[in-house]
Amino acid sequence: MIIMHSMKPTPLPRLVARSLSDRLRVMPAVVVTGARQAGKCTLVRDLTPGGRRYHSLDDLDVMDAARRDPETIVGGTGRVTLDEVQREPDLLLAVKRAIDRKRRVGRDVALPQPTVRRYLNLLETSYLLVGLPAYAVNRTKRLIKSPKLFWGDTGVAMHLAGGDEPRGAHLENLVLNDLLAWRGARLDSADVFYWRTAIGEEVDFVIEAGGKLLPIEVKASGRPRLSDTGHLRTFRAEYGKKARRGLLLHTGERLEWLSPDVLAAPWWKVL
Repeated sequence: MIIMHSMKPTPLPRLVARSLSDRLRVMPAVVVTGARQAGKCTLVRDLTPGGRRYHSLDDLDVMDAARRDPETIVGGTGRVTLDEVQREPDLLLAVKRAIDRKRRVGRDVALPQPTVRRYLNLLETSYLLVGLPAYAVNRTKRLIKSPKLFWGDTGVAMHLAGGDEPRGAHLENLVLNDLLAWRGARLDSADVFYWRTAIGEEVDFVIEAGGKLLPIEVKASGRPRLSDTGHLRTFRAEYGKKARRGLLLHTGERLEWLSPDVLAAPWWKVL
């Protein structure tokens, strides 16, 4: 009989260790490739420096969290090491986008990510910002699940931007404020979301009420066209009978059907 005693293995020195360690400290993305069972995972895990989180997609809980909301595994620092990413390359792309969003905000205001997050939470608590949740019921498409930020007061946003007419993002913000007021005045429950896929398809607002979904697109144009209905029709195709006909709000005067499933209406007549 041969009896094998388990013992903690001592990692073998690697020629690439010093170079890899230097890059892990400064680079947002480092790829380690090589033959299977060569010790890549152990090397990366041992070299993961302070401030960088280590996750392996071999862990089914980690993989599930990455699928549901990549930002949960990114954390506040925006520095993360992912292992076994070859198993789920689409998750690597989703995590990269989450990291990029955190870094972009921090870079624009020149503040550390934890500080940015605390400030954003404070602005939401004081109703200066509104975090609109994503409609993340996934049928066949990969969806963005992080909230979208809007101003709590469109007038303040326009004043800071020096604008005198609600256009583009300000018009969208104004419509959201009216939708939230409408939701608050309802006796029956209703929710307001936005919808965006990983490849950039987006619907500005999705109202969920009475077991149905109403997709709404906002266009700062007085003459909406059939081409403006593309994302509304994609949403309807995705959710089938649960989705009502789409509503396209615009700045013009005409009320018309742009297609059998999309109604165009002046925003000021509807809200």
